Amino acid sequence: MSPLPGGTPAGGPTTAEGFPAEAAWPPPGAYPQVEPDRLTRFVLRVHERAPRWAVPLAALGCVGMGVAYALVSDPTRSAPDAAPSCLLKLTTGLDCPGCGGTRALWYVLHADLPAAARHHFVFVFALPFLAYLFVAWAGKQAFGWRLPELRISSPVIAGFLAVWFAFSVARNLPWAPFTSLYV
Repeated sequence: MSPLPGGTPAGGPTTAEGFPAEAAWPPPGAYPQVEPDRLTRFVLRVHERAPRWAVPLAALGCVGMGVAYALVSDPTRSAPDAAPSCLLKLTTGLDCPGCGGTRALWYVLHADLPAAARHHFVFVFALPFLAYLFVAWAGKQAFGWRLPELRISSPVIAGFLAVWFAFSVARNLPWAPFTSLYV
């Protein structure tokens, strides 16, 4: 028997992965099992007992509150000298990556897509994809529906985020073709 680099003789006891038993990492018992606290146990108990439609319904409620806020607040009607509600715009004067999103949502809800795209083109582009992903997820969670999956690869997501970043930078540039993106 020739010794292995760790000093264990070949043919000795091994783990399921084929490594010498002495080389198991972390060593058995190195990290004691932590008992969850009361809040964690409560949340897990509620999650186990909740009907399967509860989480999609809660998510739909959050989306509904956002839509209701956009409808009630009418973000398109603000005084020209009103302070911006966005902390980034208030402190730096720059449009944030989401700036104009609430106004775009308001215009989408009123079926004015050109005005919505004027305020936040990337949001208007992504909205149908996000809506379908939500319906597919909620339908699967609540009712067991098997809608066709919208498989979005990592390069596509990275490309979308790069376009969003470029859009966010371009709308803050003070030169002629980019000033039309200012909201």
